[in-house]
Amino acid sequence: MKKLALPVLRIGLGVTFLWIGILVFKDPEGWGAYLQPWAADLLPIDIGATMTVAGVFDIVLGILMILNLFVWPLAFLGAFHLLVVLIVTGINAITVRDIGLLAGCLSLLFETWPSKHFLLFKVLKK
Repeated sequence: MKKLALPVLRIGLGVTFLWIGILVFKDPEGWGAYLQPWAADLLPIDIGATMTVAGVFDIVLGILMILNLFVWPLAFLGAFHLLVVLIVTGINAITVRDIGLLAGCLSLLFETWPSKHFLLFKVLKK
């Protein structure tokens, strides 16, 4: 059973990122409305273009996770992306989803990180 947990987590996150990316890509301005005004003011390009880029990022991340390619770098990027999302959107109706996805990405990162890179992850895996 334990050997199934990682693929289920990876595929579940992949499908979620893919689905969210498609939704964002279909309505970038609607999703952009979740940004706090201070965050929107910092964008170098308009909010629709920014959200379209975010949607494409989510789609690519999701597909690669489903295909089991570059899992630990994707888990890191996904966690970073979700941390940024939590910061720029604030507390709202979808915050709980993002916290769960962040925890899933961090779990996947901790389980797939090549331990030769950091001693910390060797300690955490014990």
